Amino acid sequence: MLLECNSNDKLCVVREHQTEVIVVPALLVGIFVILLTVILWLHCRGLRAKQEQSAPAGTQVTKKNQQEPCLAENCFIQLSEKSVESLLSSASLTLRELEIPREKLLPDTLQLIKLGAYGSIYRAQLETGSSGKTKTVVLKALQDPASPQKVKDFLGRIKFHQNLGHHENLVELVGCCVEQLPLYMIMEDVSLGDLLTFLWTCRKDVMAMDGVPYDLTERQVYEVGQQVAAALAYLEEKNLFHGDIAARNVLLHQNFTAKLCGLGMAYETHTHGASSVTRKVPVKWQAPERLLSKPPTIRADIWSFGILLYEMITLGAPPYPEVPPSDILSYLQKQNIMKQPSTCQQAMYCIMKSCWQWSAAHRPSPAELLCSLKTAMKTSNGHTVLQVPEPVVPELYADVAGVDVHSLVREYTIL
Repeated sequence: MLLECNSNDKLCVVREHQTEVIVVPALLVGIFVILLTVILWLHCRGLRAKQEQSAPAGTQVTKKNQQEPCLAENCFIQLSEKSVESLLSSASLTLRELEIPREKLLPDTLQLIKLGAYGSIYRAQLETGSSGKTKTVVLKALQDPASPQKVKDFLGRIKFHQNLGHHENLVELVGCCVEQLPLYMIMEDVSLGDLLTFLWTCRKDVMAMDGVPYDLTERQVYEVGQQVAAALAYLEEKNLFHGDIAARNVLLHQNFTAKLCGLGMAYETHTHGASSVTRKVPVKWQAPERLLSKPPTIRADIWSFGILLYEMITLGAPPYPEVPPSDILSYLQKQNIMKQPSTCQQAMYCIMKSCWQWSAAHRPSPAELLCSLKTAMKTSNGHTVLQVPEPVVPELYADVAGVDVHSLVREYTIL
C-alpha cells in the first residue's frame, strides 16, 4: 500500500484493497480443505468400527495365530476369546496331550475333600488300563455355570502346570478333562496328606496309623528339607518363585517323599505380574521385603524355608509365638529373629539364621541351601524321635499364626 496517497487517487485505492483480495479467499480455501479432511477421517473411522463389530468372533485371534505359530512349550490358552464355548474349543487343541476320557473317572468313587476357590476338590479312582486297574487321584473341579474369565483362569493354571514339567518333589499333574463343563484338573494323590497335619499327629501318643509310623527324627527333618530345597532349585531354573513355602504346602508320601504344592502364587505372578497378585499369604511366613511390598524373588522363598525348618523341628509350632501377626514387620525391622528351639541342634539353627538374613542377597541360593543341608545331615541324629508333649488346638494355633482356621483341615492345595 502506498504511504502517500490523496483521497481522490484511484490507483492508491486499488492497491489498498489488494491484500484483502488475495488473503481472504486463501483463508476460505484452507478452512474448507481442513473441514473436508476431518469429515473424511470421521467417515473412514466409522466404517472401520462397523467392520470390526460385524466380523465373526475369533477372527482377530485366528489372524494373529496365523502370523505367530504356537510353539508346544509356549502355547497358552488364548485369553482374547469371548465365550466359554470358544475357550473350550481352543483348550481341546492346546491341552490335547493331557486330555483324559471323562468316563475313566469312576463317578461312584468321588469323595469330597473340600470346597476350593473355584469349586470342589475331590478324591476319586481313575482307570489306568483295560484290566480294570485304578489309582487314586485328586480332582480340582470348575463347576457349571462358570464365567468366561474363570474358565480362562482355570485353563491357564492347567497349562502352567504342564509347562512347569515334571519334578519328583512337585505335585504331578496327571491330566485334565476340558472338553465340557465341569472342568477337571487331575493331580496325583499324596497318601499322607499335608506335612503340618503329619507334624501335629507326631505330637500324639500314636505309634502307627494305617501302617505308617507317626514319628520324626532330626535326620528326617533334613531329608524333607533337602527335597523342598530341590524343588526350589527347580523353580529357580524356571525363573519362578513359590511365594508360600510352609508345612501346610508340603505333601508327604508313605515312603517319606516330600511334594511341594500350593503353586497358585507362582502362576499368578508368572501370568499377571507381581503387582496383580491378590492371594494373601500369612505374614509370619513372609520375608521382610515382601512385607514391604517389594518385588519378590526366590530369596524370599529361602526366608520362608527357614520358617519351614522351624515348623518341622518343633512339630508344627506357630512361628513367632510371642509376636502378634500385626507386629511382625516392626519386630523384624529391629533385627529380631526367632530363638533357637529346645529341640533344635546348633547346626540346624545356623541354617535357619542364614535363611533369615535381612538382606536377600546375603541369604543362600537354593543350591547352596541344599549343600548345607546335606553336610549337616551327616552328623544329625537319626534315632531319637522328636517329642513335643503339648497337643495343638487349631483355633489357638490359627490365632497365633495369623491363618484362617478353616484352612487347617487336611486338604490338597494344588494351585
